[in-house]
Amino acid sequence: MKISIISGSHRQQAQSLKIARFIEKTLQEKHSVDDVWLFSLSGNPLPLWDEGIWEGDPKWQALLDPISSQLASSDAFVIVSPEWHGQVPSGLKNFFLLWSKGELAHKPALIVTVSSADGGAYPVAELRMSSYKNNRICFIPEHIIVRHCESVLNENPEDNNPDADAYFRGRIDWALGILREYGVALKQVRASGVVDTSVYRNGM
Repeated sequence: MKISIISGSHRQQAQSLKIARFIEKTLQEKHSVDDVWLFSLSGNPLPLWDEGIWEGDPKWQALLDPISSQLASSDAFVIVSPEWHGQVPSGLKNFFLLWSKGELAHKPALIVTVSSADGGAYPVAELRMSSYKNNRICFIPEHIIVRHCESVLNENPEDNNPDADAYFRGRIDWALGILREYGVALKQVRASGVVDTSVYRNGM
């Protein structure tokens, strides 16, 4: 079982990346997974999509092939997104445009959104509505909204709100357990052959 985590903030000092690293540590220490891979969009490592991807541009291939390999070998995903102006960051939306070879297809994903205040619901709705169509990622029913993110999941206990921190640690651990079992279950769906996309390459 391999679970990959995508940290969707462009910022260099990102609360989303802090939370992604907490999730990485939780998976490694508490869940029976063979491998955990964390990919951060801090600093915008991926250019905006263009048609060169479809045309086999060597520059795109050199950039994307190593990431594609990591995604293709994954059984499940955690997508961590901050809420910026009530939206998913553009770099994370761009990320979902880049994978058309089945790297994400019919694999479960847990949405984790991040807000410095009482927000975080809009990115959940946006990801569920528009980020899966052609890559066919499967967002599971559970999601996590980490509110007042600066005061939870910090390494130094003195930086945390004790009640909120305990709640989020427990809820994230619980949701990751559900994600792992979806990862086990959907392996059978992919192995069945019914998800072949050679005829219907794109979703409707």
